[in-house]
Amino acid sequence: MSVESRKTRELFLVSLAFVYFAKAFGGSYMKSSITQIERRFDIPSSLIGVIDGSFEIGNLLVIAFVSYFGAKLHRPRLIGIGCLIMASGCFLIAMPHFFQGPYKYETSMSHNTQVNSTENILPCLANHSVTDPTLLPSACEKAVGSSMWIYVFLGNMLRGIGETPIMPLGVSYLDDFSRQENTPFYLACIHTVGILGPMVGFMMGSFLGKIYVDVGFVNLDSISITYKDSRWVGAWWLGFIVTGAVILLSSIPFFFLPKSLPKQGQKEGSDKNTELTAVAEQENFLPDETQGCEERPVTFRTMLKDFLPSLKRLFKNKIYSMIILINLVAVNGFVGMITFKPKLMEQVYGQAAARQTMLSQCNMGCSCSLKHWDPVCAYNGMTYVSPCLAGCRASSGSGRTMVFHNCTCIDDAMTKATNMSAVLGQCPRKGDCDRKFKIYMALSVLGSFISACGGTPGYIVLLRSIQPDLKSLALGMQTLIVRTLGGIPPPIYFGALIDRTCLKWGTKQCGGRGACRLYDANAYRFTFLGLLTGIYFLTNTLWGFLYVKLVKREKKLALRTQAKENELEANGESNGHANISIGRNKGGDATRESTI
Repeated sequence: MSVESRKTRELFLVSLAFVYFAKAFGGSYMKSSITQIERRFDIPSSLIGVIDGSFEIGNLLVIAFVSYFGAKLHRPRLIGIGCLIMASGCFLIAMPHFFQGPYKYETSMSHNTQVNSTENILPCLANHSVTDPTLLPSACEKAVGSSMWIYVFLGNMLRGIGETPIMPLGVSYLDDFSRQENTPFYLACIHTVGILGPMVGFMMGSFLGKIYVDVGFVNLDSISITYKDSRWVGAWWLGFIVTGAVILLSSIPFFFLPKSLPKQGQKEGSDKNTELTAVAEQENFLPDETQGCEERPVTFRTMLKDFLPSLKRLFKNKIYSMIILINLVAVNGFVGMITFKPKLMEQVYGQAAARQTMLSQCNMGCSCSLKHWDPVCAYNGMTYVSPCLAGCRASSGSGRTMVFHNCTCIDDAMTKATNMSAVLGQCPRKGDCDRKFKIYMALSVLGSFISACGGTPGYIVLLRSIQPDLKSLALGMQTLIVRTLGGIPPPIYFGALIDRTCLKWGTKQCGGRGACRLYDANAYRFTFLGLLTGIYFLTNTLWGFLYVKLVKREKKLALRTQAKENELEANGESNGHANISIGRNKGGDATRESTI
């Protein structure tokens, strides 16, 4: 093996590892920004699920053709082009921020923007019949926002299209030039680097989520909400510019890699042993009737003609079909979990219980609106929907430092309050929520570790269960089916079920239902975790069936190998032929299956 080939091989490994990091970085940041996007465009969780599923829709459009025809073309160059498309999608997602104008969060009153002002506002006694200028038709016409989520939908779809060639073409290219025994190690290294992507993505999402969306464009002193408020929108757009730049950088090396590489160790005379090892290992998975295949001249007409027969050969493989089914069920749970897990942590572990008391004797004379969401935290630890519904008669300060006084509904609560004041924002959770959150995160890390242990073995079983000429097609079809049925529906039905646990919906600037402001924490938890538990129980059951099937097949092939060795020994002694029959002994155990 020449030094140049070795360096090219190392460049491909490093490049593929980096692109795995980049795509995981972009994907995890998208997941971490779901809540911010939902609030920015005032849309329900079910629509957010559709936007999130647009990534898989993009995959669906091109995966079959890319994985089949791409295997015959310049695979590294196709990966580079895919990265360019992914980067374009990230930049497109960020575009609405520059078209929409400043973010106007829902509020039930006009906060004074003068920091040093001591003017008092009377939230309960104010004349709420005055028309809000933001609800005028002219203001609504200028409010570009309700349909701007389409840019995010299309940008995420472009991300899905661009990500398509990376996995099937990259893994098949890797497996083609490496020794069979080295492939698991290379895959493990690539996935180890790739795992860093979600870590960085979620960390950046958390960091940017605490920076106001219009940072640099508005006076932050005039903002009366904090990042803990359910109306807060972080600088989600900035992260997509960063992820787009990283993915763009990762595309560069693939345009300088060759179309193919010599098999690792081929010039050292060790390829014969490697090939024998590969064949022996492949026999444990491949169906008997599909062993071996002839190479034919490659033309576009030939590829097109062989496409449907290749699909038929592929899905006749029972082990491959079983793996597809298992991955399909598992991905349903994984996508649903990763999409709405940040919201689970926010709703269950991050917010206090809210008192929704609405209209009652304590606020009857306040002319309160039931549509607005402007929560205040009372000193008794209870969150109220608005200072008006809390019965607050006076206020002091401005912006985030505003304090409401003489709130009659606080004194009217079940727990009598010595201090009848309230501050802006929802109350933080108290008690053992922090301890439960740490236990939850520890269990999540443990579960992720156990799940990750099966990643590389699962890939190897998949690669060894298919013929070499169908490798890219098999990986592509796996991606197509799993992402179509496992990536698109879960965010939609998870989101629809989560919407049913909403206690308080927001109101859009021009009327209509907006994003959910407050969920029933217990109902959210039971719905979310109950659905995940059922899905993963089914996944583990299917894995058990596959394991039993593989063990039985391995025993059968071991008996067949023993029979062949006995035949060779008999031929060596008599120079004749031994009659061998392999049949199942119905009355005996598995160790007495073959008779000679």
